[in-house]
Amino acid sequence: MTTVDTVVHAIAFACPTGTSRTYELRPADPTTPLPAFEAGAHVDVHLGPTLIRQYSLLNSPQDSDRYLICVRRDDGGRGGSAAMHQDITVGQRLRVSTPRNLFPLLPAKRYVLVAGGIGITPLLSMADELAARGVDFTLHHYASAAAEAPLLERIRNSAFTDRVHPHRSDEGDSIRTALPAELSSPDPSALVYICGPDGFMRHVTDTATAAGWQPGQLHIERFTPAAREPDPATDGEFRVRVASTGDSYPVPAETTIAEVLATHGVEVELSCEQGMCGACLTPVLAGEPDHRDEVQTDEERAANTQITICCSRSRSAELVLGL
Repeated sequence: MTTVDTVVHAIAFACPTGTSRTYELRPADPTTPLPAFEAGAHVDVHLGPTLIRQYSLLNSPQDSDRYLICVRRDDGGRGGSAAMHQDITVGQRLRVSTPRNLFPLLPAKRYVLVAGGIGITPLLSMADELAARGVDFTLHHYASAAAEAPLLERIRNSAFTDRVHPHRSDEGDSIRTALPAELSSPDPSALVYICGPDGFMRHVTDTATAAGWQPGQLHIERFTPAAREPDPATDGEFRVRVASTGDSYPVPAETTIAEVLATHGVEVELSCEQGMCGACLTPVLAGEPDHRDEVQTDEERAANTQITICCSRSRSAELVLGL
């Protein structure tokens, strides 16, 4: 994984309660511009030897001298947000990956952007891009209350502030009260981008689908893997074979392919270890994967040509990997 060295140029509260903060990252070497990115992209932030977290870039893709991320503190999470809030200071160096985009803006005549809470982050970058192109779009932002809504100042100072529609649950305007009016009937010329908590996104997609929107028009980005039921058929042991050496190893239940390969000295690339980022996608040469990632499309999963070795398993007795 290619990484770049950045310096934390500024940290600011992103909402009145202070539960969300923005971090402005600039190149450690001012003579070297940061790698370019597209709207919807994210970076992996290296917070320690084994602590790597993914954060969406919320600034305009036209920015060449900075990355801007927003982190909501979650004390019940896996430690990344707490480390960002507690340990990161202005002037500190941070190693980040080059941007990756698993949530790209696809061509359309019109866009409806729907955000829940901190899910606003990638959609702000999209709004900047669409506004610069002169494309028709609206952005709906749902939050429990104005004090909890992140990045309001960023929205007020944007070129698209008149296209943003705030929705606050404490004012009786939640996603379960009603969907945005634009989603009440399907528009074949439009695409819908949704980001936020899993239940929020599931409700929007289910309700929009019931209203007639096609699955290919609805695009989501998850922060955490979708909940899944145990599957006795694929939760048990199988074998994985490394094509370059012919070596075959058992993958026990409760152990990932990546863990088994690393134990046997096979170099693998990991980042989120939840099937969210795509860093560990590995070619499949034979066998049938049990896909458990949030990265690949339905078509890519059906092709069975790649697998996220950090979380996915196998429906066949053996998988042969292109390693």
